[in-house]
Amino acid sequence: MDTRQLGTTDLQITPIGFGAWAIGGPDYAFGWGAQDDDASVAAIERAVDAGINWIDTAPVYGLGRSERVVGRALKAVGPSRRPYVFTKCSLVWDGQGAISHSLKAASVRQELEDSLRRLETDVIDLYQIHWSKTWGLAEPAPDIEEGWSTLAALQREGKVRHIAVSNFDIAELDRIRPIAPVASLQPPYSTLRRGIESDLLPYCLANRIGVIVYSPMAAGILSGAMTRERAMSLPANDWRSKNPEYQEPRLARNLALVEHLRRIGARYGTSPGAVAIAWTLRQPAVTGAIVGFRSAQQVNGLVAAASLRLGPGEIDQIDALTAP
Repeated sequence: MDTRQLGTTDLQITPIGFGAWAIGGPDYAFGWGAQDDDASVAAIERAVDAGINWIDTAPVYGLGRSERVVGRALKAVGPSRRPYVFTKCSLVWDGQGAISHSLKAASVRQELEDSLRRLETDVIDLYQIHWSKTWGLAEPAPDIEEGWSTLAALQREGKVRHIAVSNFDIAELDRIRPIAPVASLQPPYSTLRRGIESDLLPYCLANRIGVIVYSPMAAGILSGAMTRERAMSLPANDWRSKNPEYQEPRLARNLALVEHLRRIGARYGTSPGAVAIAWTLRQPAVTGAIVGFRSAQQVNGLVAAASLRLGPGEIDQIDALTAP
């Protein structure tokens, strides 16, 4: 599988990476329903076999469960085939599972130590601030600079190789860049969520900041595997049951778009989800896309996105259907 340089770092990453959000399971506010850990490990092993060379996780995914499963999978694949490991900080939880936000230096350092322990590794390849804001608030947290300075110190200490951010806007990036370079930004991006095209993508391209997009299939609605019946019957412990994209009037529009992606995918012998992922990778500023896999079978169905090159006419058709 081809690789791309992430920003100005020495990380050469494959166009798609293994997204480990869903394998965190159901037992927290943003769970994806029931998940089997053995299936998760098998999916990671299959992804590595297919050439995918990075995994993106976070402590909050399953309140530590995702990182523990990734750590188990890293042992299964062995050190000679170990993929890059990306994880995050800033979201913490208490004994009752209530999630809060902190970028205080002591909190960030404790999060890193906890992640290293769960992942059973000595170093994180890319350590990211997960959110700049406390959930539900419009203003960024006042301690962004403290958090970013702590990440820079951890990099100097050799505990993390590179530092990055997720869900930041341009004003927040401008606040932290004088402290230390930003390796990459992780924003949401899909045919249904195109807001970054006019500002963040040009900014990152101009400033040589890598871009790793998440939810390129819009949390699975564009995968081709989601039916109306399944969308309407998602369990309460799957956060997507409350997602407007899975409810009318958006659901009908989204499923119609999937059928268009399906027709394009048929020309290449691949799935609507692979087309949706490839569409995000067409952007020069986008280094890679995080793809959530929950089974080895899903890896087999979507790995083609890494090499799929859509024609200009196909891109124009999708753009016309999904214009911001």
